[in-house]
Amino acid sequence: MKIAVLALECLFDTGLTSVLDVFATANALSQAAMGGVTQFDVTTVGVRRKVRSAQGLTIPITLVTDNLAPDWLIVPALKTVTPDTLLPLQRADVRDAVTLIGKFSVNGIRIAAACIGTFIVAESGILAGLEATTTWSVSPLFRQRFPTVKLDETRMLVPTEVGVTAGSAMGHLDLALWLVRQASPQLAELVSRYLLADIRSSQAAYIVPNHLAQSDPLVLRFEEWARSHLREGFSLQDAACALATSPRSLQRRCQAVLGKSPLAYFQDLRVERARSLIQGSREALDQIAADVGYIDGATLRTLLRQRLGRGVRELRAELR
Repeated sequence: MKIAVLALECLFDTGLTSVLDVFATANALSQAAMGGVTQFDVTTVGVRRKVRSAQGLTIPITLVTDNLAPDWLIVPALKTVTPDTLLPLQRADVRDAVTLIGKFSVNGIRIAAACIGTFIVAESGILAGLEATTTWSVSPLFRQRFPTVKLDETRMLVPTEVGVTAGSAMGHLDLALWLVRQASPQLAELVSRYLLADIRSSQAAYIVPNHLAQSDPLVLRFEEWARSHLREGFSLQDAACALATSPRSLQRRCQAVLGKSPLAYFQDLRVERARSLIQGSREALDQIAADVGYIDGATLRTLLRQRLGRGVRELRAELR
């Protein structure tokens, strides 16, 4: 499998190196344990002759030429955490990269991206009408900027006909392991064991609801109202009335910013609060369930497993 990794100025160092390390490990293990049956021809490419990482390190690259024809082009993330630091998307080299991505996709080359790399791929237009994921912390901005992309920031990996997108920063590791698995599930399992890394299916357990709400004044006010009413049954009408808006407007803003209904976000806040109480108090589970508005501990257990992929014992063990 031929893979080109696109290095852009001020990229996220760990994103690039984790991708390269996974494929280097896969090649070494394939040779040592499997007779070299699966090999990855990996080239780090750039649209400029000199590229430096966010940490100021010079990255050795091969300049993109017309005869470059990999099976996959991987787009690692730029170093950015908050929406206000996404200005690099306007840089000339990023615009050239966006053009390159569109051209490669038209020519049948599949595109992979993680974290902020999904923004760069989405700029090319190839994700319009398709599912995708990105770093959860800037998902409201992604929805605003690319309304035709079907974003689900709770997922870690989203394959489509044009390629695959992955979640937040360390999603680069999941992305690289996923690509290894496409070539050889056995080799991917071996690499996972050597690196002590597994492909994760969800980002849901890492999402901080308050960070998402802060991107919109109405949604932030709804979050404040919701946190003070977690013990009560949810009423869209009551929420809208308290916020001096209409149920339809509240529904529309939550969907546009959060990608979910007010009720679904209300449930997220209940889960977040329950998780905090489970890990930070000695209350019985039935009491915690009552504190966040559920009938009993059994109902809460089921919800935690569904939303976070973890049970009460696992949540408490995280802090030991």
